[in-house]
Amino acid sequence: MDRFDAMQAFARVVETGSFTKAAATLHISRTTVTQLVQQLEARLRVRLLNRTTRQVNVTADGAAYYERVVQLLADMDDAETSLSSAAAAPRGRLRVDVPSPFARLVLVPALPQFHARYPDIQLDLGVSDRRVDLIGEHVDCVVRGGTITDQSLIARHIGDLQLGVYAAPAYLQRRGVPAHPRELEDSAHRIVAFLWARTGKPLLIAMRRGDDHLEVQGRYVVALDDGNAYLAAGLAGLGVLWLPAYMAKAPMASGALVRLFEDWQLDPMPMHIAFPPNRHVSAKVRVFIDWVIELMAEHAPLARQPPT
Repeated sequence: MDRFDAMQAFARVVETGSFTKAAATLHISRTTVTQLVQQLEARLRVRLLNRTTRQVNVTADGAAYYERVVQLLADMDDAETSLSSAAAAPRGRLRVDVPSPFARLVLVPALPQFHARYPDIQLDLGVSDRRVDLIGEHVDCVVRGGTITDQSLIARHIGDLQLGVYAAPAYLQRRGVPAHPRELEDSAHRIVAFLWARTGKPLLIAMRRGDDHLEVQGRYVVALDDGNAYLAAGLAGLGVLWLPAYMAKAPMASGALVRLFEDWQLDPMPMHIAFPPNRHVSAKVRVFIDWVIELMAEHAPLARQPPT
């Protein structure tokens, strides 16, 4: 029995919940995966998995062993990619989580370029706006908007999203065109609220025009915690919404959204990529970070800081 292959097979069964799915991702037969796990259990003299005809569940011993195995496999992968020959061609499995609109509009369309540059990196992409436990969920890095408050992570500022206020023509025909941001807090108007993952509360938007500074909350009929759903609600005419320029570009061009309060400025939203503070950043993580920075330079470059 090859212990590395056996541990890899066991880890993949735990992650996919299926011997068949694990075999497909490893490009080996289901029988081979089954044999490797059985041999591993025999060597360890413990049952790692409970099997039924319908599902596979990890045992308590298996869960504890899985935590160690995942770290060991990651360390082995890092050791290999740290060699000069491997560093020139990073490879291995990379787990990343990014916001849903960023994935749909920016990252996924550009993935062919990344794959052409690094064909040996297997990318497992989580698409969400939720908080992710990088260590507990074995995620290599996340891309998030706003400030990274988790002091246990290393965060790198990679770009700034320019924000604007928008509404669908159907909404404006029904409710009227607001002349001032404060009108959004009147009974005549509604917003689409975005639920901030860190607090679970609607996001307040700060706006300024000259010496005027204000925060707009507004009333809403729907609040959402997913960026794509948030945009869809605005397009459906459910209320006024705040959007990064890259999300508003296509709806603006088609006439599906109208820009409001163009003489008001919104503070840009910083974008960060965060990762656990390992002893070193593996080659595959490093090249992914560099590639995302290239994307951000095109779609949401770092804002110039005013002179002090």
